[in-house]
Amino acid sequence: MNLKGFLNLLIVYIVWGSTYLAIRIGVREGTGFPPFTFAMIRLLVASSLLFLLAFLLKKKLKPTRRELMILIFSGFLLWNGGNGIVMWTEQKVDSGYAALMMGTMTIWVSLIERIMDRMRITITLIISLISGFLGIVFLNLKVLIDFDIESIVYLLLLLLAALSWGTGTLVQGRKKVDLHPIVSSAYQQVAGGIGFLVMRIFFNEPIPKFSLETTLALVYLIIFGSIIAFTAFVVALKLLPSGIVMTYAYVNPVIALLLGWLILDEKITGWTIVGTILILLGVTGIFRERYGKKTSLEMYNIVENTIRRRGRK
Repeated sequence: MNLKGFLNLLIVYIVWGSTYLAIRIGVREGTGFPPFTFAMIRLLVASSLLFLLAFLLKKKLKPTRRELMILIFSGFLLWNGGNGIVMWTEQKVDSGYAALMMGTMTIWVSLIERIMDRMRITITLIISLISGFLGIVFLNLKVLIDFDIESIVYLLLLLLAALSWGTGTLVQGRKKVDLHPIVSSAYQQVAGGIGFLVMRIFFNEPIPKFSLETTLALVYLIIFGSIIAFTAFVVALKLLPSGIVMTYAYVNPVIALLLGWLILDEKITGWTIVGTILILLGVTGIFRERYGKKTSLEMYNIVENTIRRRGRK
């Protein structure tokens, strides 16, 4: 556990937080790609590069039939169900808003785990869930008061996307496969890419018109979002406790919100700030309930040891 782990986690924070901005630039209505075409190109190219990387690193490439089914199913939930809905909604909704709604993934995962494992529901969990759901209400207060049907549909779709991504994460975590993470990710992304190809044909999306802006967004998502950040995530998991690494779930929405405001001039209102704080408090509470004080102590020890090592040099 050292400075290298924190640097890799910082990459995950910044890059995965910025992918919502890149998606918004890539698919926004009027100037972007058709969403499923955009996602298809991203995943098929990224998975090809990941397979090439795994081959060069001489990693095992062939899964068993059971492993392949797990990777296809989890890939569908993560990419087609989770990321695909985000792609479609970000044609119209702000990137920061989409990221905050996806930040509720931790809430859904916690609920699903409790139901599946028949675990006791604690006071901390109840308060955290209430805080998270109140945050969703405050973020969408004007939409709910005005009863804007279109915006309510986008809200429900993004919550469904968070549920799908969270379920895919649980499937991936509970159904172990004997493959290197790069190989697993490659199979999941190629499965998602094929899924988006089918969706592109079904919805009869037009041939995309390439522009410098959308092309750069696509390249950024392929290289940084799917390869560099993923590799950094794997390294961080090896060097740091999982409880610390998983904090990306509540750091990424803040990064996305700030980048959307700075670069795309997305509005941040008082209700946005209140809703954001409540959602992040809810997610933080769930992490504390799951990991307790151990994560904070581990974080302190890592920082202390890093400072000592640097002081000796």
